[in-house]
Amino acid sequence: MADGVLGLGTGAASLNNELIDKLKTAERASTVEPIETAIEEITGEGGESEKITEIIAKANELLDSIKSFDLYVSGGITAFDQKSANVSGDSASFDAVDETNLNEGTTTVDITALAKRDVFQSSAVAGTVKDTVISAGNLLIDVGDNNYTFDTTDKTYEELAAEINLKSDLTASVEQIGDDSYRLVIKSAESGTSNALTITGAASQTLGYTTDGTTEASGANIQEATNLEATVNGIEYNVSSNVITVDGGLKISALEIGTSSISIQKDTTTITPALEDFATKYNELVALIDEELYSADSTIDDKSTLRSMMEGIKGKLFNSYGTDDSLNLFNIGFELDKSGTLSIDSTKLNDMVENNIDDLKSLFLGVAEDEGLGTQLKTYLDDLDSFDGILTTYQENMTSRQEALEEEKEKAIEYLDSKYVSLAQQFADYNTIINQFEAQFSGLSMIIDEATSS
Repeated sequence: MADGVLGLGTGAASLNNELIDKLKTAERASTVEPIETAIEEITGEGGESEKITEIIAKANELLDSIKSFDLYVSGGITAFDQKSANVSGDSASFDAVDETNLNEGTTTVDITALAKRDVFQSSAVAGTVKDTVISAGNLLIDVGDNNYTFDTTDKTYEELAAEINLKSDLTASVEQIGDDSYRLVIKSAESGTSNALTITGAASQTLGYTTDGTTEASGANIQEATNLEATVNGIEYNVSSNVITVDGGLKISALEIGTSSISIQKDTTTITPALEDFATKYNELVALIDEELYSADSTIDDKSTLRSMMEGIKGKLFNSYGTDDSLNLFNIGFELDKSGTLSIDSTKLNDMVENNIDDLKSLFLGVAEDEGLGTQLKTYLDDLDSFDGILTTYQENMTSRQEALEEEKEKAIEYLDSKYVSLAQQFADYNTIINQFEAQFSGLSMIIDEATSS
């Protein structure tokens, strides 16, 4: 006889979690896993997000390489405005806020005196005196057009110094000059004879600045205020600061007595290397884009965006410029092979740099009403990754697709979980019913066996 009800035998045991897991795994492979694969193509290693980030980085490298050929370059110094300087002597240092305004030629500086601050020192006192209140009347200090009165009543040396320091044109400090010896040092905040100090008053005698409240004490004025005295290209200067600005914005900082010079000339040596770097960065971007456009394994979803970007770059790059549209890359030494790789005939380009720099400037910079290649290309590349640029838009759309897929995946998983929880309950119910039938059939089977055996 067959085991179980109507031949089911151990059928109830087959409706178990293992069967449910197999059914769930099979359905997950057709519903959830395709979504996970799509997400992995965006976020995984070598995925769309990584590739777009790499493309943006390459586009920004190309942008950086063309910035010095932009009419509106930050700082105002284009590749055509570079200047070099040769400095001799140690008596002065040279600097400029805007190199483009510097006049070419040699500037010679002969420094005969440095500008100095006025410095006064008090008599030396022991620590016990330093920390005791002075209470010697008023200390009067004149500096420039200002006349200050400091009451020393109930003030220690440190407290008086602190009060003097509240004045912007004075500085004061209590300085230790020996194991138990201190002086109150007062200085003008700025150098030059116009900032010389006059110290008087009853307290000045007690502190040792004067002999009688008026007459300056010997050794009190340890450094006298002086002006900078210098001759720059034959022009004499007598000023309160050690820094003077001459000749189109050249800043000269006097360091010591002596003669120094700076020779400034136009520097065009950076133009060819900069354009060679630009060509390299362009070729790297083209290779990266072509790999994504023509590879069967590319994870890029919207290749039309990349094509549009490259069409925009090439449109700027291979256009004609100048007042009569006669200037382009190919008549200054650039070459393009059949694979789209850009190269430069450096001999031809260097000849343009040396003998026809104006045409180069017109080609790359242009003017406000007729912008050149570098100016237009810099603007275009800058806009790619801007607020509403095509690469920014691509990233935003890619993120939106990823979020939609994540939401779809979550719903699919919730549906599967719900479905197979319900199926597990149904299996449990079926098992109960089958077990009841099995028990009933077992009793019937025993009755039949007893009847047939008798």
